[in-house]
Amino acid sequence: MSRALYWYDLITINIYYLGLTTLSQMNGLIFPLLVQQFIGESGKATFFGNLRLWTLMAALLVQSAMGIISDNSKSRWGKRRPFIFTGTMLDLIFITAIGFSFGLQGKSGYWFLFIMAILLQISSNIAHSAQQGLIPDLVPEAKRGRFSAVKAILELPLPLLLVSFTIARLVSRGNFWAGILVSMAVLTISMIVTMFVPERGLERVPRNIVWTPFIRLMIMTILFTLIILGSGQLINLTGIALIGLVDPRWIVLGMGLAGLTTMILSVVIGVWMSVRVSLGSEASTNPSFTWWVINRLAYLVGVINLSTFAVFFIQARLGFIREKAAQPAANLMLLVGVFILLSALPGGWLADRFGHKVLVAFAGGLATLGTVVALVLPNLALIYIGGCLIGLATGIFYSANWALGTQIIPKQQAAQYLGISNLAGAGAGAVGAYIGGPIADYITLNIPSIPGIGYVLLFTIYGGLFLLSVIAILNVKSPQKVPPAF
Repeated sequence: MSRALYWYDLITINIYYLGLTTLSQMNGLIFPLLVQQFIGESGKATFFGNLRLWTLMAALLVQSAMGIISDNSKSRWGKRRPFIFTGTMLDLIFITAIGFSFGLQGKSGYWFLFIMAILLQISSNIAHSAQQGLIPDLVPEAKRGRFSAVKAILELPLPLLLVSFTIARLVSRGNFWAGILVSMAVLTISMIVTMFVPERGLERVPRNIVWTPFIRLMIMTILFTLIILGSGQLINLTGIALIGLVDPRWIVLGMGLAGLTTMILSVVIGVWMSVRVSLGSEASTNPSFTWWVINRLAYLVGVINLSTFAVFFIQARLGFIREKAAQPAANLMLLVGVFILLSALPGGWLADRFGHKVLVAFAGGLATLGTVVALVLPNLALIYIGGCLIGLATGIFYSANWALGTQIIPKQQAAQYLGISNLAGAGAGAVGAYIGGPIADYITLNIPSIPGIGYVLLFTIYGGLFLLSVIAILNVKSPQKVPPAF
């Protein structure tokens, strides 16, 4: 048995999220700039999308596999801590290697970054998968609310503030190494504090490890990846078909329709196939679950990729040169994060009052409005305002969507059903970046007379995915509940 929990365990059990998110945000600033350095302007979004696809798929598989392994760990150093320590040590090696890539050029530099980024995702998710088990392992149900609240603060607003005021400023001045060292220091300190978590390994020999959930996830991931790759090929064929058109309006319209259609098909078909691989014949008995996952994936495609391409969008739309876009991009993500935090708790209360479907649909509509505001004029203030609206919508969405999901799944199979939704998080980044990157590059190359039009079109498509999320939620049939009184 572990000892009783004290106030400082709120920090030791959760602080590693600060290091993980700081590292993730640093990557979000530096990776696009490195790809731009290696590939140049004409293909940066395409190659960055390729990087996002494979790193996210690697993260999805490693997190699942290592979660199963750490669940059955009987190390005398603890059930989770050895994995957090090992993952962090490997992280530091691969982050350092990425730092040395600054001196490389051309596609050789890109492929070196690609390999190091894959390895970094593997090592990060060795630690992340174990970290996620600390609250369920150690915290009684009566105290999980307060521990989860501290987790939310350390996972989102604090690292966003930290990155905005330190790493982003260093990167915007071209001091990449200083930014990397700051992220390494935060990650290391977070890991050291986590080593004081009061946990032990399993006292009894673990049962035989059940790998069936991982095998299903692997099959789902392979199928989903093939769908995304096929969609990317359709975008390439569309680009070939549009070559020779003189009127830029037809080029934008053709590529925009192709992009929106392929993303919608990837989301709908990808979810449909994934649910059926995982649940088999059970999937047809609960169609609301499939529509709920489609809603979740469609919304996340929009919100995740708006942040993924924020650096390139600000460069193209406002004329910032390379690393100079890092600071306004970090400020934008900070505003989004703060407004997510501000709306998450009220969003949950409003969802209980007015219904989860209503709030999820409202969130999709508000995010669409925020996208329109951010795109209407090339103005940084408007981009920030649009980001705030998207942040408000996302906080509401996270609260209401997850609550709705827990209502429509069979209680006795909650873990299996909700595990499928993990595909939405990783799949969102893969769909939006791998399909979207070539669209932005194609439009930018073929319509150079309109600065930033490629990213305006891409972000418009993401706005269309927000609308798809609204359509999907209308097909979900949730249990009827009597609204509570004020």
